Amino acid sequence: MRTPNLQVAMVFPVVSEENILLDFFQAHLALSCILISVTAIAIAWFIRDSFKVEDFDQKHVFITGCDSGFGNLVARQLDQNGFHVIAACLTEKGESELKAAASPRLKTVLFNVTDSPSIESAVEFVRAEVGERGLWGLINNAGRSTPIGPTEWMQLEDFKKVLDVNLIGLIDVTLKFLPLLKKAQGRVVNVASILGRLALNGGGYCLSKYGVEAFSDSLRRDMQHFGVKVSIIEPGFFKTGVTRLDLIEADLQRLWNRLPEEVKHSYGPKFFDEYVKAQDFSMGLLCSSDISKVTSCMQHALTARHPRTRYSPGWDAKLIWIPLSYLPAFIADFTVAVLLPVPKDDRKSHANQVGVANT
Repeated sequence: MRTPNLQVAMVFPVVSEENILLDFFQAHLALSCILISVTAIAIAWFIRDSFKVEDFDQKHVFITGCDSGFGNLVARQLDQNGFHVIAACLTEKGESELKAAASPRLKTVLFNVTDSPSIESAVEFVRAEVGERGLWGLINNAGRSTPIGPTEWMQLEDFKKVLDVNLIGLIDVTLKFLPLLKKAQGRVVNVASILGRLALNGGGYCLSKYGVEAFSDSLRRDMQHFGVKVSIIEPGFFKTGVTRLDLIEADLQRLWNRLPEEVKHSYGPKFFDEYVKAQDFSMGLLCSSDISKVTSCMQHALTARHPRTRYSPGWDAKLIWIPLSYLPAFIADFTVAVLLPVPKDDRKSHANQVGVANT
């Protein structure tokens, strides 16, 4: 005589979780293969990404823009990890403060990326330090943001101020250090920006960062034959000297004050204050104080056996700006338009009104 439990089991057979998964994979063979392949690739990439080079204490790294911000922090971090760091500072104050915060192994030089004799002097200093080993790493970090603002507010000299530091200076430094980098089969790490993917404002900053992207791509392809690897850092918005609101707003005021009255009138009396408020709101919302997210990428580019071509530190870079850069231009235009005020003399609105009136 069958027991009730056995009868239930015969009518309703027990289905294990393993059987459910097996039935799913059998019924969706193509999807299963894709999921397994993606998982395997992700694991392999993670393992490959984690391999490190050796002998940090035998490697020299030259870093520009070490007075503060990214350059200052990464110089101290690499010094702590045993690298021979040569930190380039623009001011004696920045130089002395960095020396006080680092080990005696770290060396500093006074350095101006817009001054070719200053660059040549630094190259000779580094050559004497590295000897036959060559230079393992060059981090082109020095940069400036201002003047930024509406394009019509700019003069040619305003573009040159930024381009000379962020692009021309970076190229000059890289070209002069290339022989030492080729000798060590080393690394070049160029600091660009998400604004090298998506132009959010006028002035030379976005232009310079687009240029850094292009220069780095061509340099990477040329130098791969010599064992030199080139990486690009594309940070989102972080709290550094480049994003100091007091400096940006003071420079915007300078630009506004020198505009002809006719141009000022076309924007309207409230536009300047509204533009500054929009800058304050955007920076307050987006800027991260954790600049170690950026310096971690710099360190990985120098220490990984297989450094990445591009790094995009910051939640806003990953979730907003990089995806937006791949979308149609009208979507990016709309996003920027939402963030910024509208001039009083908005011809687009007038044209729409005329079109409606004529229908």
